[in-house]
Amino acid sequence: MSRRSLHLPAPDGAVLRARLDRARAAAAGTGLVIAPGSDLRYLLGQAGGSFERLTSLVIPADGDLALVVPKLEAPGFADVPVTALGVEVLTWVDGENPYALVADRLGKPDRVAVSDFAPALHVLALRDAMPAAEQVLAGPIVRELRMRKDASEIAELRAAGAAIDRVHARVPGLLRAGRTEAEVGADIAAAIVAEGHVEADFVIVASGPNGASPHHDVSDRVIEAGDVVVVDIGGPLPSGYNSDSTRTYAVGTPRDADVAATYGVLQEAQRAAVDAVRPGATAQSIDEAARSVIAAAGFGEFFIHRTGHGIGLDVHEEPYIVGGNDLVLEPGMAFSVEPGIYQPGRWGARIEDIVVVTETGVESLNNQPHDLVIV
Repeated sequence: MSRRSLHLPAPDGAVLRARLDRARAAAAGTGLVIAPGSDLRYLLGQAGGSFERLTSLVIPADGDLALVVPKLEAPGFADVPVTALGVEVLTWVDGENPYALVADRLGKPDRVAVSDFAPALHVLALRDAMPAAEQVLAGPIVRELRMRKDASEIAELRAAGAAIDRVHARVPGLLRAGRTEAEVGADIAAAIVAEGHVEADFVIVASGPNGASPHHDVSDRVIEAGDVVVVDIGGPLPSGYNSDSTRTYAVGTPRDADVAATYGVLQEAQRAAVDAVRPGATAQSIDEAARSVIAAAGFGEFFIHRTGHGIGLDVHEEPYIVGGNDLVLEPGMAFSVEPGIYQPGRWGARIEDIVVVTETGVESLNNQPHDLVIV
């Protein structure tokens, strides 16, 4: 079953109403068309599904909100308190024009913001229905709301972090020479569910030279004694909030003599980046804190990705912890801190924690040890 079709618990009506009001205020006169996905779940409590039939939450600059939904999909929103939220449900059946319903509710706006990941077939049809309106992305509007997690969201992320920590605690019992990456990955995926996730959204078991590929996944490679193994795992809780954590393991004594010293550099870089997180710091300064340590040790060319990404209802969302991003960090922002060193053809390593900016500094939501774990 795909995640988008899961019927999962929603926040209470007061929380959703506040989010809808903030979305309209943030849009500042621009009409919003929110397609199924995490933005819809954030605002309405259910993600819906994006198919060839249009489903959209319509937030006009003025006037009543509407959920335009195919009649056959409407039961999926039965638990949404639409009356309390001031949302009118407008159903349609095959042969009718849902894009006209959207245009009518928006009231011929000069500007319409459409969800970033809305399918092109719907985006183009909406353009035809409102040819005089400028179309822009809704992401810059909605992300301003979603970047700053409230206490209930942070509690869910904290629970997700604890759950994935419990999975990492199981990994030493699953990882051994003679097993394939895929076999270990299947056991980890089962553990992810057993520890309270809805599903395993991703499982990376990257052994030996495969560890030099940050997004390796799993393969039929047989894990060997002396391998360094990167394990990056995560998934959603029933609330929809995600975990994401990476630890690096070694199967017996590492075969490469430089592993201990190089891994020590990585530990220092990850610690420096976490210590730099505080209100008022910039996203790029956190990236620089990690990158400068790795570069000073001579491994700069082997750190080939940003230091982190935001997390919440999506595994990857704003804010992105990367050079050039001068976003000022604020309390409630949650993101990964995950520097890595990847040496092609040899081995790789990564340490990843999810952290939250607090009023005075930082809270780490992952608390498994950062040492290279010898199994």
